[in-house]
Amino acid sequence: MKTYRRPYPGLIFAAGVVLATLLRAQDAESGRSKLPPPDHGNVAYGSHPRNVMDIWLAKSPQPTPVLIYFHGGGFVAGSKENLPAALLSAALRAGISVVAANYRLSPEVVFPAHYLDCARAIQFTRHAAAEWHLDPRRVALTGSSAGGATSLWIAFHDDLADPSNADPVARESTRVTCVAVIVAQPTYDPRIIRQLVGESAARHPVFTAMYGLKPEEADSERAHRLYTAAAPITYLTPDDPPVFAYYGGSSALPPPGAKAGEGIHHPLLGVFLKEKMDAVKVECVLRRKEDGGNPTAAEIEFLQQHLGLSSSK
Repeated sequence: MKTYRRPYPGLIFAAGVVLATLLRAQDAESGRSKLPPPDHGNVAYGSHPRNVMDIWLAKSPQPTPVLIYFHGGGFVAGSKENLPAALLSAALRAGISVVAANYRLSPEVVFPAHYLDCARAIQFTRHAAAEWHLDPRRVALTGSSAGGATSLWIAFHDDLADPSNADPVARESTRVTCVAVIVAQPTYDPRIIRQLVGESAARHPVFTAMYGLKPEEADSERAHRLYTAAAPITYLTPDDPPVFAYYGGSSALPPPGAKAGEGIHHPLLGVFLKEKMDAVKVECVLRRKEDGGNPTAAEIEFLQQHLGLSSSK
């Protein structure tokens, strides 16, 4: 049985402010364009102002599966409005309803608050399934970068439901059917990132900002415990759901002296994820830019397959 220990609260490091600036451009990677009005907008799923979600409902006489989107931005930036319009449109055409959720950001909060907010968004969606004509048994997650890593962490983690909680939302399951991520990090351990991609990626400010670490704490025992707890692959077991993972960008490693953060979306992270999933015999469909094709179409095909929908839609 997988276990989870809540880390001790950390000191908030001002790098979060710097990271927000660095990642504004990364938020645009989804090809943001104007989204149609949701069927339900800014629905509160928790008590914080950022605990809100938008819902677009697919037209169907039967309850539909649902795809829940978590935005990227290094846990210090980003918004549910970064949901790619092309993905939303394709999902609705395929008969998949879509939820896009915000979550609390650093430096206001530190790990695991970001992940746990997103877990509650899943629980809230399941709790509202009858009202929104959703099938709570068919739930998929998606997101890019930090949103993708969040999706993986929840998908691989043991169920976070609390059956004895007085809050009916908290009693709902966080287990999902499948996951489709874009340039997701399977770990936020700079030691592993350094081995895979190089020093520049390992110096990304996310490795202190999301944990509330001071720079001098980055190689401490406390930091190492946090890195392990925050890594999706820590919780990977054979009973976990299948994953579609897409990585754009060059396969070349960042050159020596590259700016801090370069390589944080490198395709080798996808190779690492697939190797770990292959080892426990869980399906991982890895696609890279060099493979060609339309990544949105490939993602929708994967979702249709695992959500029990006809690809002819």
